[in-house]
Amino acid sequence: MFPVLTLIFLIVPVVEIFLLIQVGQVIGAWWTILLVVLTAVIGVRLLKLQGISTLMRAQEKMQSGNMPAQEMLEGVGLIVAGAFLLTPGFFTDTVGFCLLIPPIRGWLVHKIVSRMTISGQFVQTHGSAAPHDPDIIDGVRYKRED
Repeated sequence: MFPVLTLIFLIVPVVEIFLLIQVGQVIGAWWTILLVVLTAVIGVRLLKLQGISTLMRAQEKMQSGNMPAQEMLEGVGLIVAGAFLLTPGFFTDTVGFCLLIPPIRGWLVHKIVSRMTISGQFVQTHGSAAPHDPDIIDGVRYKRED
């Protein structure tokens, strides 16, 4: 995992610098700066709306007695999207905006959960984390003595 992260931290800044130079040559430096700031402002607005929507869905699931696992993972995706949108550059903005699109974010979360399920690291994504055991009440094992 460490070599992959190292590669990402080396490649992404190079791609960002390349794209900023290319766009700056076409539309000019001031327009490029304005465009980078504008994408960050629009991205933060959209992030706020998506975050509120995800939070409301999570609250509805909790009120109905279900674990909001999907919504929690989507929340992590929104945090990553926010980090990408606040990072100046066109490549990171594109990735951030893609993570703000609910079907793309849902597909990505589904892929991560299914991969974790296959590898045995994640047991269950919906409902309670353990099967129903009639000898456990509110997390405490009991034994009836008559």
